[in-house]
Amino acid sequence: MATYLDSIVAWHKHRATTDGRPLSRLVSATDRLLPSRGFASRLRQGSDVAVIAEVKRRSPSKGLLVPTLDVADLARRYETAGARCLSVLTDSEHFGGSINDLQTARAATELPVLRKDFTVDLRDVCDARLMGADCVLLIAAVLSMTELRDMLTLARDIGVDALVEVHDESEVDRALQCDATLIGVNQRDLVTFDVDHERAVRMGGVIPAACTRVAESGIRGRVDAESLAAAGYDAVLVGEHLVRAHDTVAALSDLIVPKSESRASSF
Repeated sequence: MATYLDSIVAWHKHRATTDGRPLSRLVSATDRLLPSRGFASRLRQGSDVAVIAEVKRRSPSKGLLVPTLDVADLARRYETAGARCLSVLTDSEHFGGSINDLQTARAATELPVLRKDFTVDLRDVCDARLMGADCVLLIAAVLSMTELRDMLTLARDIGVDALVEVHDESEVDRALQCDATLIGVNQRDLVTFDVDHERAVRMGGVIPAACTRVAESGIRGRVDAESLAAAGYDAVLVGEHLVRAHDTVAALSDLIVPKSESRASSF
């Protein structure tokens, strides 16, 4: 039986097989762009755990999250509340996102933006940069070692950061072998879409302190943020909790907690 992950990745890979654009042309097009805003460097600033606030319309497992979503207004509220970066879903088929959502959010703020999508082809890395993203998501579970290494190399070459998403120790090891320095632990199982709220805490010590560590998914409020800070994380990526919050600014402000002393002293 096909899982959520199987069907989503298959859809994206099929699209990639029908893409006839030469990679070299896309790489050349990135040469004309202004420098990115520096997603990874922004996460390392300050003594508090950074909040990456997500613009998310719906999910495959929960359906529509917000009936009406004003992307620009939400992004501005995130910035006002102290978000360090944004994450924007651009997958239209499964999450209701779009390139326009990313560009609208970025234009409404001064914050660096992660393109949250399933990157399966080198041209996807270029597309992220060309649409204005400051960071691209690379999910270790759907990429071979060669694909992950090649995408990280290309991202560095064209001036876009790359967040490597992992779910277990073996994926951390693969990410490190490919010289990843920005690593996110996703607490959501990409097969069942269930959330393990303790996964990131358990894995906090597996990722070297030299890396920028991000905890993703299932973060419900200040208690979770404090637990993740104590586990050594530099940032938390929060979507549904913020999108559905009655008071966005208050909900986000509540997530901003001090880094652990060991992490704060290393920057």
